[in-house]
Amino acid sequence: MRRGRVLAVADGRVEFELGEEVPAAATASVTLLLSVFKFNRMEWAIEKCTELGVARIVPLIARRTDVHLASASAKRAERWRRIALQAAEQSRRAAAPEVDDPLRLQEAVELSADLRVVLAESETQTQLRDVLSLAAGAKKVLLAVGPEGGWADEELALFHGRGWLSASLGATILRAETAAIAATAILISGLS
Repeated sequence: MRRGRVLAVADGRVEFELGEEVPAAATASVTLLLSVFKFNRMEWAIEKCTELGVARIVPLIARRTDVHLASASAKRAERWRRIALQAAEQSRRAAAPEVDDPLRLQEAVELSADLRVVLAESETQTQLRDVLSLAAGAKKVLLAVGPEGGWADEELALFHGRGWLSASLGATILRAETAAIAATAILISGLS
């Protein structure tokens, strides 16, 4: 990326001068694995997490994902991409995050990263902010946020069996979209 300076503006024409190169930010790339929930709320979470700086969003089909939402989610992926693009433009990001087609949880737990964290309301010992000390030097971070009603016990066991760390946002139970936004803000601010 380079700095630029506008020299002149006329009808249908802008003259500019390229300046020095600006180094890319040295923060980790955060991928948000977001369980599919009510579309209007999910779209809001995608918009806000894009504004906060996630690099990629992977919609997940979890056990507690509503059956009708799960079946309609593949058709919504293009809309989610447009929402992410518009949010990236509004927040003046250089690029919009990738928005994948929905994945089943069994496939998503296999994704690799330097740090993989699953938010779990059942976690009582480890707060998300405590996990940030493990993220020092991480280039790629995965953050999984569960569906309305939370993760099923067997889903958490699957995460743990694949080496994911559990973390909590505190004692209160948050809506899925609130948890996604709050966790993204904590994670990205702690990594920068």
